[in-house]
Amino acid sequence: MLPNFSSAEKSQGDFSNFVRKEEKSTSLLRPLTEPCCVVSYRMELCNCIEPPWPADELLMKYQYISDFFIALAYFSIPLELIYFVKKSAVFPYRWVLVQFGAFIVLCGATHLINLWTFTLHTRTVAIVMTCAKILTAAVSCATALMLVHIIPDLLSVKTREIRLKNKAAELDREMGLIRTQEETGRHVRMLTHEIRSTLDRHTILKTTLVELGSTLGLEECALWMPTRTGLELQLSYTLHHQNPVGFTVPTQLPVISQVFNTNRAVKISPSSPVARLRPTGKYMPGEVVAVRVPLLHLSDFHIHDWPELSTKRYALMVLMLPSDSARQWHVHELELVEVVADQVAVALSHAAILEESMKARDLLMEQNVALDHARREAETAVRARNDFLAVMNHEMRTPMHAIIALSSLLLETDLSPEQRLMVETILKSSNLLATLINDVLDLSRLEDGSLQLETGTFSLHALFREALNLIRPIASVKKLYITMSLSPDLPQYAIGDEKRLMQIILNVVGNAVKFSKEGGVSVSAFVANPDSLRDPQTPDFFPIPSDNHFYMRVEVKDTGSGINPQDIPKLFMKFVHSQPHATKNSDGSGLGLAICKRFVNLMEGQICIESEGLGKGSTAIFIVKLGIPGRSNEPKLSFVHKGTKNQVKPNFSGLKVVLLDDNSVGRMVTKGLLVHIGCDVLAVSSGDECIRVVTHEHKVVFLDVSMPGVDSFEVALKIQEKFSKRVDRPLLVALTGNNDRMTKENCRRVGMKGVILKPVSLDKMRTALSDILEHGYLVESQ
Repeated sequence: MLPNFSSAEKSQGDFSNFVRKEEKSTSLLRPLTEPCCVVSYRMELCNCIEPPWPADELLMKYQYISDFFIALAYFSIPLELIYFVKKSAVFPYRWVLVQFGAFIVLCGATHLINLWTFTLHTRTVAIVMTCAKILTAAVSCATALMLVHIIPDLLSVKTREIRLKNKAAELDREMGLIRTQEETGRHVRMLTHEIRSTLDRHTILKTTLVELGSTLGLEECALWMPTRTGLELQLSYTLHHQNPVGFTVPTQLPVISQVFNTNRAVKISPSSPVARLRPTGKYMPGEVVAVRVPLLHLSDFHIHDWPELSTKRYALMVLMLPSDSARQWHVHELELVEVVADQVAVALSHAAILEESMKARDLLMEQNVALDHARREAETAVRARNDFLAVMNHEMRTPMHAIIALSSLLLETDLSPEQRLMVETILKSSNLLATLINDVLDLSRLEDGSLQLETGTFSLHALFREALNLIRPIASVKKLYITMSLSPDLPQYAIGDEKRLMQIILNVVGNAVKFSKEGGVSVSAFVANPDSLRDPQTPDFFPIPSDNHFYMRVEVKDTGSGINPQDIPKLFMKFVHSQPHATKNSDGSGLGLAICKRFVNLMEGQICIESEGLGKGSTAIFIVKLGIPGRSNEPKLSFVHKGTKNQVKPNFSGLKVVLLDDNSVGRMVTKGLLVHIGCDVLAVSSGDECIRVVTHEHKVVFLDVSMPGVDSFEVALKIQEKFSKRVDRPLLVALTGNNDRMTKENCRRVGMKGVILKPVSLDKMRTALSDILEHGYLVESQ
């Protein structure tokens, strides 16, 4: 009967192994004792079916080592799985891996526990071994069942993976198309830049063939241009021949008509007449593509009109792939050829327009350079003329001042009739020369635009009366009558340039008196009717009615010699006289009407002369714009009424004055005038001397402001600084030959009370000094 084995021994299922183990264990204990039960057990073994075999120590050692390494491997695999799960953020079956790891750990545990079963072991080891195997069986079954459920999911994931791969491949194809399109666009931009970098038609076409050949890897590329008749195409440009032979083909060929009837690139036969450009050989010719190139011809090109375009004629571009190659034309290459053909057409049309534009620009630049050079020369000439006139003005007025002043002094002495007549002639000629100097200076300032109107309030009626009073003595000598008619609606006062308006009236009325031998002159002035302002003969005159101003119309009629109608347009030209015999009998310069016309234009008016012919008299008409006091936007200046001059000669006896003039002749002449009217004159020649000698006893100081090297305005300021009290300061008056605006403004700035323009006569000096003492300033300077 077999011994009662423990449950752990029975669980091993290997009886022989158990025997060997027992033999091994009993062999170790054999020297000590051998219980009877063991002896009987060994004896019972002899009666077994399979005879026992002796224990193999080496085999047991190998099993022991193998179980150890199997357990070590089982324990390392879960660690790797844990590392994988930790690093993988998207693995969907982590719990399956955990379960599989538990199964492996349990398997490793059974092999590890099995190491203690090679020797005698306790019941506890057997129980632990049994539990480990039970747990291993349970976990392995659960894992197997879970794998049954997740394998379909894994298969569906694989399907989705395949779909994603297909989508990725499709996206790759689309990206390839996009890259191809981008590459095509890059080539188009590059070709367009190269084509449009020149304006020469031959360069454009040759560049197109070269760039297409290098971009598409062509064997040959040719361009057939239409002849003058348009019935044939001529080989004009090729890729590899600098001077191609002028082959011609008729445009009526079916292949050419096929290409011309569409704007797309067309594949044609390599044996076509327009494609037989390569030498024949044993290789198979490559594919050939042809595309039309519209030729936009310019006709009737004008600067302000867009040129007419004609697109009925085409050129033919033929492109050939290399021979004996499997390469074919791709869609993006055909699109590139079509776009380049359109760009060539646009470039050829723009070339003509841009070439014309470049020519116009070059011509305009040349004209601008010439105009700029002419402008600089004109400005230099104007500056030189102004400098010359300024010098000549000062130099001419100094002797004129001496002549007129001494002549007027000479008239105050006892003279015989013949002497008086000669002195009066000298004085009259001198005044005419002074007037000529003034006219030349005024004309110069009018032409360069430096002359400006001096606007102020004045008595309009008094102006006409004063002008006629000045002319009546001349008319009475010629036994002519002068009448004046001022309309009741003409305002008593107006705003404008009184001096220039007086000059216009004196000039126009003076001409009427000058060229009238008998009869008389009539002057009428009235407010112009708005309907009468528009004159078909003067379309450039556009008067604008307003409540702040009015237009005054002045008509001067005479019974003189009249004017030829064809000579009237010449009257307002410089140095042209109004009558043909004026050059012999007139003492004028021919500048009066030219200056009057410019003054009238500054006053926003017009002037004209009407005459029916020689011997029938003439009528001068001028219209000027004047402001209305109180309603005009012009600056309000103080109005000084100039009453009738006192016929009694004032007495200036004992009046102490200081005269500053660096010119000895001018100083002597001006001092003679002042001494003649009774002044006590202290004449000096330098500014420092003038500042030193002037005292509070001197009432008036005359300063020549045109002295070279002397700043008369600085002298005036120092004189005023010398006297702290205003009542002790003398009245400062400027003597000058330059009566422009800048001089007057500088005089006002330093506190001068008036400006006397040279040359100065005795009456002019007497009147000026009287106004200064009476009003505290010179009336004509305001």
